[in-house]
Amino acid sequence: MQRRQFLIGSTAGVMAVCRASADDGAEEAKRARIAVSSYPFYNMFAATRDKNAPPAGKPLEFLDFPDLIADRYHLHNLEILSPHFESPTPAYVKEVNLRLKRAHSRIVNIPIDIGELWNQGGLSAPDPKTREKAVSLYKPWFDFAHDVGALSVRCDPGKINRDDLAPTVASYRALAAYAETKGLYVVIENHFGIASDYPETLVRILKEVGGHIAALPDFGNFPDQATRDRGLELLFPLARTICHARDTEGDGKGHLLHFDLAQCVRISKDAGYRGVYSVEAEAQGDLHANVQHVYDELMKSI
Repeated sequence: MQRRQFLIGSTAGVMAVCRASADDGAEEAKRARIAVSSYPFYNMFAATRDKNAPPAGKPLEFLDFPDLIADRYHLHNLEILSPHFESPTPAYVKEVNLRLKRAHSRIVNIPIDIGELWNQGGLSAPDPKTREKAVSLYKPWFDFAHDVGALSVRCDPGKINRDDLAPTVASYRALAAYAETKGLYVVIENHFGIASDYPETLVRILKEVGGHIAALPDFGNFPDQATRDRGLELLFPLARTICHARDTEGDGKGHLLHFDLAQCVRISKDAGYRGVYSVEAEAQGDLHANVQHVYDELMKSI
């Protein structure tokens, strides 16, 4: 081979390696912005299993979850529902941190689900004592979230009164102040009711509270496409740590409605969002295939 041909061939080879390295780096950067939520796996956790649901496979504990997600999807960001933790004891916290370290993973967000607050006024109750009790129930989870290295906690507002947001704002100010001492953000999701149907109201609450509070935009949970587009455009500028990514949701009648995940991601990027996209796939059917589908769609879009 002549020297000139060798140099051309060598240069092409080096360029190919550089392109491959750049591609690998880009893919890794995308994966670093994707999390998997424990929500799709709720029928595999004893604490949240629907007793009427068909068997969902081997029972799952959180301590097995980081390795499962790292091994199967090569992802290391996790979002864990509070009922999927076994115990708040120091010994359990230590074990959680050991399992996270072993899987090279971290917990981005903990959605705090407290059964006795469901269908109640909760943080938005007109009665101050009811609100104080709700705040007191959330605070121990802030301590736990701090101890396991989470970035944020989700606290639902309860039944919001659109004509009087003062009770809701007061509760979130108390939570945000406590969250700041723990290095956390309190995040509010367009989860149900007024928070999903009237995103402008949720934005008002977030702006009035200020401090360590942020939006948790969910691609679903909206009553229609127009509200979805408008709601995400309003919420993403106020998002910091995490959003929920999916492209289907139930219609309440046993059917799945599909929407455009790529469009949701475009809205987030236009807003300058720099947080994590948490996979909230359907829990019905082939669970792992559902999670893989949303993961693949995110890799195409972010």
